[in-house]
Amino acid sequence: MQFLLAFIVAGPLLGAAAALLPAPPGLKGRNPDQAVLRHGVTVTGAVLLATLVLAAGFDHDHPSKMQATTDISWIPALDVRIHLGTDGISLPLLVLTALLTFLCALHSYFKLPAGPSPKAFVALVLVLESGTLATFAVLDLLLFFLAFEMVLIPMYFLIARWGGDRKQPAAWKFILYTLLGSVIMLLGLLLIGLKSGTFDMVALATDNGRGLTTSVQVIAVLAVGVGLAVKTPMWPLHSWLPDAHTAAPTVGSVLLAGVLLKMGTYGFVRILLPVTPDGMQTFAPYLAALAVVGIIYGSLACLALARPGAKGDLKRLIAYSSVGHMGFVLLGIATMTPTGVNGALFANIAHGLITGLLFFLVGAVKDRYGTADLDTLSGATGAALYGRAPRLGGLLAFAAVASLGLPGLAGFWGEMLTLFGAFDPAEGLSRPAFLTFMSIGALGTLLTAAYMLIVVRRVCMGEHREQQPAADIQRYEVAAWTPLAALTVLAGLWPAVLLGLTDPAVQKLLAGGKS
Repeated sequence: MQFLLAFIVAGPLLGAAAALLPAPPGLKGRNPDQAVLRHGVTVTGAVLLATLVLAAGFDHDHPSKMQATTDISWIPALDVRIHLGTDGISLPLLVLTALLTFLCALHSYFKLPAGPSPKAFVALVLVLESGTLATFAVLDLLLFFLAFEMVLIPMYFLIARWGGDRKQPAAWKFILYTLLGSVIMLLGLLLIGLKSGTFDMVALATDNGRGLTTSVQVIAVLAVGVGLAVKTPMWPLHSWLPDAHTAAPTVGSVLLAGVLLKMGTYGFVRILLPVTPDGMQTFAPYLAALAVVGIIYGSLACLALARPGAKGDLKRLIAYSSVGHMGFVLLGIATMTPTGVNGALFANIAHGLITGLLFFLVGAVKDRYGTADLDTLSGATGAALYGRAPRLGGLLAFAAVASLGLPGLAGFWGEMLTLFGAFDPAEGLSRPAFLTFMSIGALGTLLTAAYMLIVVRRVCMGEHREQQPAADIQRYEVAAWTPLAALTVLAGLWPAVLLGLTDPAVQKLLAGGKS
């Protein structure tokens, strides 16, 4: 188990280095480009297999216990250790990351985005996967920061070199926002480590803030929270996200929405809730207020983009929807209750599955029609996906209703548990304030349903003109999309699979390391 987790974290990094080497003569296939793309599928497939074996070997009777741990001294002078481990909170995120990266590699093998060398593309995707997996597996504050930053450069180049229109400004905006937030976050992490005498996240969680004064906790939450909020992204620090998603290639958008945004919310749960509980309680009402503003803002932005004549980009609309969905995650965390935090973690996974599927589908629509502009798709060209590409249209409608939180699909449970958590927040938090936040969040669910149904009506049910049928779903697309659709249904019908993992770990985390 220790070896498996170490391989999961380091394997993609080794694979990235190997991708840059010349292909062995017997493995070149039809050409070197095909060989390196096959290499990407092989490495990400091996990492996914290792992650599934780790999940199968995980002690499901004790999900609150840190398992598959490795603890090796790395920089003794700073007491920095290579400390890895996984519990019921991080394991689902490891599996989600490995799955989405494998599906992106598989999709790219058949549909590589236009850009420079495929070698560089595969290497960047693998470095991105390694950094994301490391973020969810490391248990040292400084290692967490290094892993958190490791994903920025590969994502910058994926947008800047393989993106679409206005890719350079979008890439620069992404890197500047996230780097500035990370500098502030580093100061907060150093403050926690130096004041408490350790950077070990398990020891800090067990101490539960007793070694830190309230003023230190407040400053730490403010500093670390800014860096995490940029990555989440939380309103009003979200403005890099729509531009990045609109410009990014399909697989870049899938990875950005599916896993990179989760790094921010994971940091809130893994670091700030257990390590600085007093500071979090001080800021919780403000975090909740910003979260519900994000929910309403994201929904209204989507409604504005969806209306006829707005020239709304479908990728941009889904990016704004992510601001709203991640607002529910932040609201659940702000309640500081097991119900709310479990809802946040469930919504994290659901958003990764559903929004990853949506970006795959929108990429397919753009490939077929040459645009993601809603007016063009529903106007004179008459996309009318139900008539021209019925399977693609049906799957797009399925992903849309999953995103709006239809009961029986994954999107429902996270939002419902988050609102339940806001109904009865943690002791010391203002219940009238959180009831207000709950009401605003509930309004957000109605607005989400409104804009998603408008999108389905305009794109899938538009006037069908006599044209040649569009290409429907291809075999490689079925392979890349089916796991996401199936897991969306499974998580919706059987939420206990995920909640059974997260709930004991959350209970222990909020109780100060005590089961």
